[in-house]
Amino acid sequence: MKNKMKIVILAGGLGTRISEYTKTIPKPMIKINKLPILLHIIKIYVKYGYRKFYIAAGYKKNIIENYFKNFSKNGKEFEQTLFKKKCLINILNTGKKSMTGGRLKKVSKFIQKDENFMFTYGDGVSNINLLKLEKFHKKNKKIATVTAVRPPARFGELTINKKTVTKFLEKPQVSQGWINGGFFVANKKIFSFIKNDQTILEKDPLEILAKKKQLLAFKHFGFWRCMDTKRDKDFLEELSKTKKAKW
Repeated sequence: MKNKMKIVILAGGLGTRISEYTKTIPKPMIKINKLPILLHIIKIYVKYGYRKFYIAAGYKKNIIENYFKNFSKNGKEFEQTLFKKKCLINILNTGKKSMTGGRLKKVSKFIQKDENFMFTYGDGVSNINLLKLEKFHKKNKKIATVTAVRPPARFGELTINKKTVTKFLEKPQVSQGWINGGFFVANKKIFSFIKNDQTILEKDPLEILAKKKQLLAFKHFGFWRCMDTKRDKDFLEELSKTKKAKW
């Protein structure tokens, strides 16, 4: 089934926390088992029928362009067969120093007045059901929906009753607290909350939407991981190589 909703992937940041790799390539091009994480993310959407992608590039944009040009030379928007499906790819220059909000707003000209679209970060993978996410957003009719996830814990979790440990879990998924997991759905109204290139999406825009009760959370209880550090990269690499990848 082909879904007409457009997908924006924010892929222009510096990736300073994983500088072992980003000194030479943009973060979304770091490979997980021989395939750039950008392609792992695209594959998630392709699985659910989404076919039109806007890559909001910036830092070392030419490396992303060159990767795709190995397949096609049809200009800005080109057709690309990815994972046995024909997709449309548009790589946009959103500026080397733009923040997340600024990058997103550069895509606004491609979104129609009453159109919903999806966007996510170029470093996170998940086994999220995107059709359920889309349905949730459309049903509730708010400006934006963010996928809420529970982050993986870095330490063992103890359940304590007085002095006695009643439960011990070695590095589980945290049982309380939700964080921004990316995988957003929004309508064009979101762009009016973004002032300029230096607007950080996660600051004023989303904070104001939350205060106006125009931001909903789609809770995802399954697998999610952000490739923020080399440790995260190695973890995802091991899952993919041993065919235990859950995304």
